[in-house]
Amino acid sequence: MKYKQIKPKKIYEEVADTLLESIRSGDLKPGEKLDSVQRLAESFQVGRSAIREALTSLRAMGLIEMRQGEGTYVKSFEAAGIAFPLQSALLMNSDDLKSLMEVRKILETGIAASAAERRTLDDLNAMQLAVRDMVKYSADPELGEKADLAFHLAIAEAAGNSLLSSLMHHVSDMTAESMRETRRLCLYEETATVDQLNVQHEAILQAIESRDAKQARKAMNTHLDYVEIVLRNYMDTH
Repeated sequence: MKYKQIKPKKIYEEVADTLLESIRSGDLKPGEKLDSVQRLAESFQVGRSAIREALTSLRAMGLIEMRQGEGTYVKSFEAAGIAFPLQSALLMNSDDLKSLMEVRKILETGIAASAAERRTLDDLNAMQLAVRDMVKYSADPELGEKADLAFHLAIAEAAGNSLLSSLMHHVSDMTAESMRETRRLCLYEETATVDQLNVQHEAILQAIESRDAKQARKAMNTHLDYVEIVLRNYMDTH
């Protein structure tokens, strides 16, 4: 019998799992402030970088919020909302990643084609601003991700279909997390660069601006293929 290979968990995954269980069990309650990164690192006897990555994963799940100058707090949540695996793109298994990218390709390639046919000048302005911000914040994964998500949501709005826009917003949390992780990896991995992401977004924008639905679909698919390759390569080598 052939068994699925089990990958050892990284330190930050162990920390994230422990904190997640504390939230699930009620040991950490909604509104409660977590210890500082330094104190958590001392308690878990791990480095601060592992704590930060664990907190980033929990934030991506919507379980905690980081308030500037105040600290990190547990958010209110529905019990069913944490019945799923951690949503960090780097904590997904291969099947989860495949499912997410399949949804994005089916949804966003069609949206890009529709946007090319229906976009307005206001839509183009929103996309152009997002592309400029992505270039401006190329060295900042978090701000770059915000601009990245704004770009994709602007395309959804340009498609002129409220249901498509709603679907995009519905998956936006996981989409944003995959964007953030892709940008972070592009900063530190030799096989991928943020510049390539920027070029891909510019190609999507140009196709939509030219009202070329076929090219917009193709450019979006090329971009999403690249994102999947970056994330999958990381998973296969770590």
